[in-house]
Amino acid sequence: MTLSEKISGWLKERVRKARKKGLVIGLSGGIDSAVTAVLAKQALGDNVLGLIMPCGNARVDEDLALKLAGQFDIKVQKIELDDIYNNFCRICPGTARAAKANLKPRIRMMALYYFANTLDYLVAGTGNKSEIMIGYFTKHGDGGCDLLPLAGLLKTDVRKLARELKIPSEIITRPPTAGLWEGQTDEGEIGVSYKELDRCLYALEKGKRPEVKEETLNKIKLMIRNSQHKRKKTPFFDWSG
Repeated sequence: MTLSEKISGWLKERVRKARKKGLVIGLSGGIDSAVTAVLAKQALGDNVLGLIMPCGNARVDEDLALKLAGQFDIKVQKIELDDIYNNFCRICPGTARAAKANLKPRIRMMALYYFANTLDYLVAGTGNKSEIMIGYFTKHGDGGCDLLPLAGLLKTDVRKLARELKIPSEIITRPPTAGLWEGQTDEGEIGVSYKELDRCLYALEKGKRPEVKEETLNKIKLMIRNSQHKRKKTPFFDWSG
């Protein structure tokens, strides 16, 4: 059984156990959402919805999302979020770029769950292991989902799987970006290439010394440590009286 068959089977079983009818996925034109959507399609056929949610994104994001949907016959729906985002920024004080940028994935999360509730679907997240381990996701944004089919795969593994699934080459080779602001790229924001990051994470997981610069290793370890709260359940005060 291939890796794609294993993940698709897992998705189908999780949906069945949850007694839901299908999956909704945010289609961004990026490799992670593309792979997730194709695996969902393999698992559930027509019971998959790709939601395209422009919010200050470049036109190419939507074009690539539509190209993927057309190639794999995935149902899509487009919902414009620019007005919601702009109005939220207008009524909220402050100009912090990070705060405004994180609004986008959180608004998208609300839209995904609206459609999931309407259709009786689950929300499939698109995060991969590389990003999850260093906390490169927005808490209660793209981190808000019911299933994470790629959470066990490093970014380099996702790229390999994308080629096996015959994802369009433009999606595989384009620089990963969350579209948080103009010119934003994942590697630029992280400060480390995915190749270096994955090499480091793999070695650390195996208890070995990664073949990277000491400065890079320390940076990655710090990101892992500082993002622990994102990977844990919300703590609560247990008062039993």
